[in-house]
Amino acid sequence: MRRKIKIARILKINWIRDLSVSVVFNNGESRIIDFNIVFKKTGVDEKSDAFILFKTEEFARMELQNNTLSWSNVKQYITLRNNKKELVPFEIGADVLLKFSRPEKIDISSRIGRLIKEARMKTGLTQQELALRSGTTRNYISRIENNRSDIELDTLRKIIETGSSFQTDIIFN
Repeated sequence: MRRKIKIARILKINWIRDLSVSVVFNNGESRIIDFNIVFKKTGVDEKSDAFILFKTEEFARMELQNNTLSWSNVKQYITLRNNKKELVPFEIGADVLLKFSRPEKIDISSRIGRLIKEARMKTGLTQQELALRSGTTRNYISRIENNRSDIELDTLRKIIETGSSFQTDIIFN
């Protein structure tokens, strides 16, 4: 079971294509955000200064600032406690972006997770037993099998080396 994120944060931008972006959130998931949807849901329209972000070259000027996505090419003013206005880059909070995102399925890693699970079950091992043999935790094995975490190559090597049926099932499937 995936743990709840207390405060959503974006840790990394994987790629930007058209008006979509793939990011890594602090729960370890790579997620895709379609900004056609985000902009419409957050009220970015022709009257908004942020409307220029519908142009892909302007959208691609995105940066990761303060654990969220930011565009310095779009200015907005915020009112401070002393009622002074300050010019800041346009941002949408990471919590909103998480809400409008969807998991990014990475074909190879999801296949590896499925193969590990099938091989483990075929040999009659529990996740805990496989974790002990491969020097990791049951929670990590579960996350790999359920495509919630990427597998480290060293861990994959250890899992494959735990038994000949793992080698055959994972390498040749």
